[in-house]
Amino acid sequence: MKTAQQYISEVKSNIIEVSTQQLLSAMLNPEVIIIDVREHEEFLTGHVDGAINLPRGVLEMKIHEHPSVSHHCEWVLALNELADKEIYLICRTGGRSALAAASLQNMGFTKPLSVAGGMMQWQQDGFPVVPHKI
Repeated sequence: MKTAQQYISEVKSNIIEVSTQQLLSAMLNPEVIIIDVREHEEFLTGHVDGAINLPRGVLEMKIHEHPSVSHHCEWVLALNELADKEIYLICRTGGRSALAAASLQNMGFTKPLSVAGGMMQWQQDGFPVVPHKI
């Protein structure tokens, strides 16, 4: 039996983790894809500018609906459009984003990137958080 931490450590050895600084630099590209995999209630407390909320529990079933995709109706076309793009995944501390990166990698995505430390590290580094707009 593995603990959750042991499992996540194992997963992290098979994915690419990036720093919050690398995400901040990537945000200079207006076409950057950032997916916040936290639950919707967590996302509402504040998120990275430009992030789209697709909770980890529905990520695989909803990623084809990402706003950057032009083929929303055609799953395969939409997935192919995203397959080779860098996709930055962020959660609270980096565990769920690591699991999400592994899942996308298993689906055939070539560049899913998990943000190490997640939103906690992002905020600790003093980077901007966008409050939810009502």
